[in-house]
Amino acid sequence: MPLFIKKEQFTQETLSLLPEIKKQYLADHKIWVKELIASGKNISSGYLTDQERNPGGGGLLFIEATNFEEAKDIIQQDPMIRNNLVNWEIQEWVPVAGNLLEQFNVDKFA
Repeated sequence: MPLFIKKEQFTQETLSLLPEIKKQYLADHKIWVKELIASGKNISSGYLTDQERNPGGGGLLFIEATNFEEAKDIIQQDPMIRNNLVNWEIQEWVPVAGNLLEQFNVDKFA
């Protein structure tokens, strides 16, 4: 099944929110991911850090879907997107080579 990647960055408005408000939005996002996993979706989500492991580099979400539209429809339900907290884009990942492909349970394209 195709694998899609959502890349995101907090908006400037989100960065200015009080920490406790950001934490609630992030908690809502984690609940959404757990609900998708419980429904049988193959999905992983996480955030990026700098070399000192400080967050702020954005986030990535990996999801298997039958096609681009299905992946986009699912991702648009993310509370981070529904609440306009992030700028984001989605792309299909077409694997070509590498020893991590088995861990992602995907076949090589070429």
